[in-house]
Order: sequence, then C-alpha cells, then structure tokens
Amino acid sequence: MKLAEAEDHMQKAVEATQRSFNTIRTGRANASLLDRVMVDYYGAPTPIKSLANIGTPDATTINIQPFDRTALTSIEKAISLSDVGLVPNNDGSVIRLNIPPLTSERRQEFVKMASKFAEEGKVAIRNIRRDAVDSIRKQEKSSDLSKDESRDLQDKIQKLTDKYVAKIEEVLASKEKDITTV
Repeated sequence: MKLAEAEDHMQKAVEATQRSFNTIRTGRANASLLDRVMVDYYGAPTPIKSLANIGTPDATTINIQPFDRTALTSIEKAISLSDVGLVPNNDGSVIRLNIPPLTSERRQEFVKMASKFAEEGKVAIRNIRRDAVDSIRKQEKSSDLSKDESRDLQDKIQKLTDKYVAKIEEVLASKEKDITTV
C-alpha cells in the first residue's frame, strides 16, 4: 500500500464517520436523519431517498412525499420500526415527521452514539495504518526498501494516522456541540 493510497483510505474513513454523524438527531429537522432507514419496497430493502422527495419546510418538520403513493404505508412502517425515534403522521399523500425538542437524557444518548461512531472511524484508520505498515515491512523483507526508507515511510504513515484521528476528534467535538446546544 502506497502512502497516497493510505491517505486516500483514511480520508474516506473520516467521510464515512461524518455521514454516520449526520444520521444523529440534533433537535433540528435534517433529511439525513432518514439515511439509515430502509423501506421494504416490493421485497427489496430500499433507502427512503430513492422512494420519495424529502424536505424540511421548517426547523421542526420533515416532509416525505413518495413518488409512488402505494409506498406510503411501507415508508411509514419503516420509520416507525427504525431507531430514529420519530412518529410519522400520514395524511394520505405526505408523511410528516415532527422533531420534538430533545431531553437531556436523549442528548446524552446521542453523544454516546456519536462517540461510538467516532471510535469506529478511528479503528478504521488504525486498520489502514496496520495494513500500510505491514506492506512496508514486506517490501523491506524482500529488499525492495532499505531499513531507513522503511522507517521513514512508517513514520509518515504514523503522522497521517495522527492527522486523521485528530480530524475525527474535531468532527466529534463539533457534533457533540450541535447535540448539546439547545
């Protein structure tokens, strides 16, 4: 694994962590809250955004307007069964989700969830580091790299790891601030 390749993988791990953070409620309406909700649509698990227009007319409401009205009850059922914690209101053509203000206990749960996602991102970055270092050591054993080159590359990989772990920490701090501010 080359240095640039390792950095690219680490950047993708940070982006995946950011996407996970977007699925956590902060007390404001955000269409990405529904990203993890899958609807059983004709026997196939399908993301809601593939089945409907999702909009946020104000800070406390999410509107879901299905492209196919027959999917309305399936979407409503999927939201009810998901861990989003919102109750869908179906008026026959649009599903409305009202975002209630978060209680302090619920905020703490979301902070824990964000910490869990951040830890998963850090583990992914450390795994990338491990794979890159293993690759460098194999090259050193096969005499493709000198010991000095190997050590330099391993140091660079460690610096990249530290940089991307710090990025995840920054994103986590920002998300925790979003969750805890009223």
